[in-house]
Amino acid sequence: MVKNTPLIFEISEKGRVGYSLPKPLYPEYSVDTLDFSLLREELPNLPETSELNVIRHFTNISKLNFGVENGFYPLGSCTMKYNPKINEEIASMGIFNRLHPYQSVSSVQGVLKIYDELQRMLSNLSGLDEFSLNPYAGAHGELTGLMIMKKYHEDRQDFKRTKVLVPDSAHGTNPASATVCGLESVEIKSNIHGKVDLDSLKAALNDEIAGIMLTNPNTLGIFESDIAEIAKLVHEAGGLLYYDGANMNALLGVSRPGDMGFDICHINLHKTFSTPHGGGGPGSGPVGVKKHLAHLLPNPRVKKQDEYFYIENSKEAIGQISSFFGNFKVWLRAYVYILTLGKENIVNVGPYAVLNANYVKERLKEDYLLPIKGFCMHECVFDGLVDQSTGVRTLDVAKRILDFGMHAPTIYFPLLFHQSIMIEPTETESLLALNHFVDVMKKIAVEAKENPDLVKSAPHTTPISRIDEVFAAKRMILTYKDYLDAQLDTE
Repeated sequence: MVKNTPLIFEISEKGRVGYSLPKPLYPEYSVDTLDFSLLREELPNLPETSELNVIRHFTNISKLNFGVENGFYPLGSCTMKYNPKINEEIASMGIFNRLHPYQSVSSVQGVLKIYDELQRMLSNLSGLDEFSLNPYAGAHGELTGLMIMKKYHEDRQDFKRTKVLVPDSAHGTNPASATVCGLESVEIKSNIHGKVDLDSLKAALNDEIAGIMLTNPNTLGIFESDIAEIAKLVHEAGGLLYYDGANMNALLGVSRPGDMGFDICHINLHKTFSTPHGGGGPGSGPVGVKKHLAHLLPNPRVKKQDEYFYIENSKEAIGQISSFFGNFKVWLRAYVYILTLGKENIVNVGPYAVLNANYVKERLKEDYLLPIKGFCMHECVFDGLVDQSTGVRTLDVAKRILDFGMHAPTIYFPLLFHQSIMIEPTETESLLALNHFVDVMKKIAVEAKENPDLVKSAPHTTPISRIDEVFAAKRMILTYKDYLDAQLDTE
């Protein structure tokens, strides 16, 4: 149970009512007119409480949420950065809330114009020629991109190309998306510098390779400086290059995937272009392609003739991968974000993100093990504490961070290191915030030496203290009955 926060059932009082219903408008239609086979045999177990207590309960519960507006949120590879409120204000406008996907095309010309302008902005920022905004999320964008890659080869009657190269530092969704698409993943090793090993790449290239999926910078926060050579090798082997845009925050305004030789890419609007995505959604993963692949983009497509926008469904496309045009409100927020920054300011996003990550890395490298030395991009990765003699693990450090009012970084990813701590400050954090985070991390490193039990038993100040993670995973408490059963088991 959450400390000092009872469940709604625990404040329930028999006979207490917090609402009143109006008299029925059509009294002739009552419960007696229903088919009795449709009725419950007993009343549902619902809490009985007053309106005031309901309000207090859910207000208190809401205070338990943590987000980027509560404190520092350095969740690496997820770009949890501040979302300007103007984005939310525009997305909440009634004119957008009342839209319906089956409206006539003539009545939504403004929306289609936003779609067209946003995909052109993304093309300009990424170096790809055309985009579809239809995919619902990053992994959905990956699948869409791979479907384009697969159909490209099939249209050329090159059916033997069924393998996709995936670096060992890749996001886990990469091989998963390949499998869902009916392609086989082939792992490419990293070298001692954390980059794609060119010898491993060359050994894997053959006429069965459909392409390679690559994140640049990669999940170690390191720029793949051999990208031009990688592109040359893959293209010469007949494959395509797919860009996983999860880490594009580091490149924004400085470098473009299309200029590196990528043929296909997805962009996480809910990361790079600042739209909220905590708690599992919402997301948006637009997919961009070079001209020679544009005809394969999914239906429906937004097209323009003179000043009129219309919808096109092409027989050459991979098909339809989403309902209508994807998550409209997410790409609307991204549209506002880009316009608000403008050309003169968006060029600062990447540099500030990189500056903040390197600042954190340099200040923490004496206390936390830096497995790969040198310059990083938007995120830095440590391999646990420098001094691990007391048995304090990365998980313990992450739990202890919570006691200081901050969210923990990503831990145990990337999988290349046993005690990975991935930190992404993003460009929106101030020097004041970064210094506070660094001070906390250094304090925890000292505690790990002088009082390891304090760190191993953390967190101490959060609503829920240390939990049995194995038990929590095997026996999830999803209902009030589950909660009561768990209470009995612990007594």
